[in-house]
Amino acid sequence: MTEDFEGHCRYFLTYTGVKLPLKLMTELEPAQLENRNTYFRGYFDDQDRLIGLQKVVYGEVEMEHRYTYHPNSALSSVEIIDADGELNGMTFDENGELLKS
Repeated sequence: MTEDFEGHCRYFLTYTGVKLPLKLMTELEPAQLENRNTYFRGYFDDQDRLIGLQKVVYGEVEMEHRYTYHPNSALSSVEIIDADGELNGMTFDENGELLKS
């Protein structure tokens, strides 16, 4: 997994829901990460859309999502990389309907 996301990085305790993109919850300040075993890094673009996230467990990235968006801000694609490095992708139309997985 990589750490070459563009955008502004913020830290979160958890996420909610199963619909993509995931909704990160309970924002943390960088100083609050010192005593945490698990947290999420969220990367946001200039429109404050989530373009990537990483689940960090004991300092290692365990899961990663990468999101792209249509001009209307609907989700266009997602790449999900699991702890084993396996990549799964999905693409969506401008109405949010799944085209390919």
